[in-house]
Formats: sequence, C-alpha cells, structure tokens
Amino acid sequence: MLYAVSKRVVGAVARTIYRPTVIDADKVPTTGPVILAPNHLAVLDSFIVPLVLPRPVAFLAKAEYFTGSGPKGALMKWLFSTWGAIPVDRGKGRAAKESLEAAEKVLRDGGAFGIHPEGTRSPDGRLYRGRTGVARLALSTGAPVVPVALTGTDKLQPRGKKIPRLHPVSVRFGDPLDFNRYSGLDSSLPVLRSITDEIMYAIAELSDQEYVDRYQRPGAAAA
Repeated sequence: MLYAVSKRVVGAVARTIYRPTVIDADKVPTTGPVILAPNHLAVLDSFIVPLVLPRPVAFLAKAEYFTGSGPKGALMKWLFSTWGAIPVDRGKGRAAKESLEAAEKVLRDGGAFGIHPEGTRSPDGRLYRGRTGVARLALSTGAPVVPVALTGTDKLQPRGKKIPRLHPVSVRFGDPLDFNRYSGLDSSLPVLRSITDEIMYAIAELSDQEYVDRYQRPGAAAA
C-alpha cells in the first residue's frame, strides 16, 4: 500500500517534470516472475525503471542508503524502503550470495526483480561486459529476462550531482528472453557466460551504446 501511494505521488511529479519517453513497456509481463536487466548510467536508473511500469520492481541498493543519519538519512531510508529496494552490504563476504537469495525470493513469490548486469554505473557512457549473476538468477528461478535500455539518465543526473537536471530520458524494453533450454546447467561457467553475453548484446541493440567486452575497473564507478 505504501509503495503504491508513494509511487503514485512521486511518479506523477516526475512524469510531469521530466516526461520520460517509454517504448514497448507492454513487452514486460504484467504478472509472474520476471527479471529486468537495464544498462546502468546513473543512480536514478533503479528508480526510473519501476516508475514507468505498472507493477512493483525490486532492486538491490547499497546498505548505506538505509543507515544514514539526520533528515537526509531518514529521507533516503524512507525513499528506498518504500520503493521496494533490498539493502545489501557490499563489504560482507556473503554479500553476493545474500543478494542472489533475496532476488530469488522476490521471483519465487511471483514478483519482478531488476538487476544491472554491469554491476556498477558506466564511467563513460559505454556498455561494459555483464557479470553472470543475472544468468544464475534466470536459471535458478526459470524467470524470463527483459533487456532494458535507459538513455539520457547520465545527463539527467551527472556523476557527482545530487539534484537531477532537466534532460530528456527514454526507457526502451526488449523482448523477453527465455533460458529454460539451459535448465540444470547453472553450474556451467560457459553456459552462464553465454547467457550473460546474449543479454548484454540485446541491451546494446536497444541502447545503441558502444559495447566494451571487458569488466569495468574496480572503483571506476559506484552503483
């Protein structure tokens, strides 16, 4: 209920001010488990994708967003909590496993889960090699993967800027990708790599970004 109210209020204001262009949102299943895999250009990406869809979408978020102090900390905690974000402590050794378990629960309950395959924001606007967590999630749950291309969010909120600027933004959804043909092969690294690459190529076609076949350098950007 709180999510629906906050989304309606925030969404109405955001759509009025920023007027995002949404393309092929009808390709996202309205019910049942689904994984949304967007490129990652700005912090706001995890808010914009749920904003333009009628169903709730859960994303992972840094635990620091839930532990800040003062009015700003309280506002951040409220915003991320009501928006369905799942806190993850990246400093913990079990962070990756716990993130996967949290995502699996959302999907097994029939929900929608968003994950940025690149892991962190692109430092230069190019699309970088995806990490295999999205493939593991698809195989462990059987959920289809919808590639998503965000455009303009890096100009809407440039790195280091806290207040978004006025800039056109578009969100384009691709056809759902079904990987059930690989069922039972979730421990095969070549299979996981192949699935992840297929997802990244689909995102690249939607976004028209230059694709870089390597992982981002550690510390080059923060999600």
